[in-house]
Amino acid sequence: MAEETGEPSLTVDELAARAGVTVRTVRFYGTRGLLPPPEIGPRRVGRYGPGHLSRLALIEELQHQGLTLAAIERYLNRLPEGLSAQDLAIHRALVASWTPDQAEDTSREELERRAGRPLTEEDVDRLAAMDVLRRDGAGGFRVDPGLLHLGVRLLDVPIAPETILAARTVLLDHARATARELSRLFRDEVETRTPDVAAMKSLSAHMQPLVIQALVTAFQRSLNEELRAAYEDAGRV
Repeated sequence: MAEETGEPSLTVDELAARAGVTVRTVRFYGTRGLLPPPEIGPRRVGRYGPGHLSRLALIEELQHQGLTLAAIERYLNRLPEGLSAQDLAIHRALVASWTPDQAEDTSREELERRAGRPLTEEDVDRLAAMDVLRRDGAGGFRVDPGLLHLGVRLLDVPIAPETILAARTVLLDHARATARELSRLFRDEVETRTPDVAAMKSLSAHMQPLVIQALVTAFQRSLNEELRAAYEDAGRV
């Protein structure tokens, strides 16, 4: 598993706290081969990085889906070599995308423990803009644990909350338009064969993961092309 740029910096205790699991769970996953071994640093202390955190989130999501450890091991073994933390996060999002949200009620203290850092009010506002969390009105939060560590990493990127909100609006608008058009296509397909609501639901259940994978892949390629073009244009100036 490829780590992100920079040295792995989390101890096993810090990794467990950030992932919301116990140290015993981390070590158990390691013995089962579900989690790659840490990088051994000075004084023989194991250090973990973003890839370990993303893989733990994926494992936890697969467990929420009801997969056994043996099934999770088979799933992970089929993943391509060298996946980054972002790649693993995308896999986690794909697994979770057709199931109910797994948001958790969290106190400010627990939120900061999971984040691995103190959070300012601006930090919380930015996480809320990324839809990582919502304030519950009583001083606590509803948090998506699978997105939290990615959102925290984005806090160090100099992007204003207004820009994040604008980007989210663009994504949601286009996602809704795409969903409406795909729904119309599927409905037309079913109605030409048999006007059956059960058939429509069955088709949706089978197509949803495939459609999501196709959308993510198409978006990644399109974004890379747009960024490449932007870099080339900037280089000509």
